[in-house]
Amino acid sequence: MAETTAVAEAPVEAVPEKKRSGSSTLVRVARYSAVRLASLLATVVVSVYLTILIANMGGYVDRIQRGAIEESISMQLAMNPAFKALSLAEKEKYKADLIAVQERRLGLDQPFLARSFVYLKDALTLNLGRANQMTSDSGSKLVKNIILERLPPTLLLTGMGSIILFFASLFIGLSLSRKYGGWLDKLFVVLAPTSSAPAWFYGIFLILIFAALLGWLPFGGMTGAPPKETTLAYALDVGKHMILPLLAWVLSGLFLGAFTQRTFFLIYSSEDYVDMAKAKGLTSRDVERRYILRPTLPTIITTFALTLIAMWTGAIIFETVFQWPGLGRQLFQAIGLYETAVIVGETVVYAYLLAMTIFLLDFIYALVDPRVRIGGSEGRAG
Repeated sequence: MAETTAVAEAPVEAVPEKKRSGSSTLVRVARYSAVRLASLLATVVVSVYLTILIANMGGYVDRIQRGAIEESISMQLAMNPAFKALSLAEKEKYKADLIAVQERRLGLDQPFLARSFVYLKDALTLNLGRANQMTSDSGSKLVKNIILERLPPTLLLTGMGSIILFFASLFIGLSLSRKYGGWLDKLFVVLAPTSSAPAWFYGIFLILIFAALLGWLPFGGMTGAPPKETTLAYALDVGKHMILPLLAWVLSGLFLGAFTQRTFFLIYSSEDYVDMAKAKGLTSRDVERRYILRPTLPTIITTFALTLIAMWTGAIIFETVFQWPGLGRQLFQAIGLYETAVIVGETVVYAYLLAMTIFLLDFIYALVDPRVRIGGSEGRAG
């Protein structure tokens, strides 16, 4: 009877315990996700609001816009014969009324501090508004269209350059770790400090050599003028214009990137468990794949994810040097024109992409690294 009772009671105790464990895990993950989303959202809000303040120079841009409005209206009225026939008081009143209308249209009749929170709400909801001076090639003043129009060239150039640089650094770093102390390893160690120079610095020298002196490649731009008519000819022309920018982009980070990856591989290859695996008779490829590459996956994934995010933002000086019609050059033009809407719009897109990447990385870490527990007490992702 006692044995029968024990057998019958065992399942009754196990099922609730399993349910409680699964429910506890879901609650922990949900709580962790909510906290992370809240913290990342707060970061996005603060960064976007600071961008609004900086882009407006604390309201100084308002004075520039008011001056531009007054100058424009004065020039229009100077060419109006009917305005010249008015008395001095009527002229001043008429001019002041026109200025007030334009200021209300741009929201300049409200204090900047009050408008800054309206700008913040619009930016966070991706209501990017209209630009004052800049237009897209199709003539649209919508900030969304202006940004989307320059996005493909940036993704093409910096995206391809970043991906080539990432995988080249990864494979060269892995090769250097296999031949530690060799002449090629020493060469990359010596040349690693050269990566402190930005890509546009290398670009200037490449333009001088291959465009100005030798005349083999174009100085800049995305295509020649006029653009090629056939699709194949157009693609080949774009590829020709991309050679120098891609070469400058890769040269600026290859040596340091390969040196960094090589260092990570060497650190993990010197662990005790790697020596134990070698003692068990595993091949060098198996040891490399299981015990060296696997622990470095979080670092590799982080580098790759941030590389993908960086290519959305473009590179201001780099694209300007090569006259590449991307987001970086567009942002440079927007800063020169005090085009606050475009500056804030590009910043908001970047902030959202960065926040989403960091959030997803937390969960990817838990998948590739068993030591990481999302929302757990003994090991917390991020």
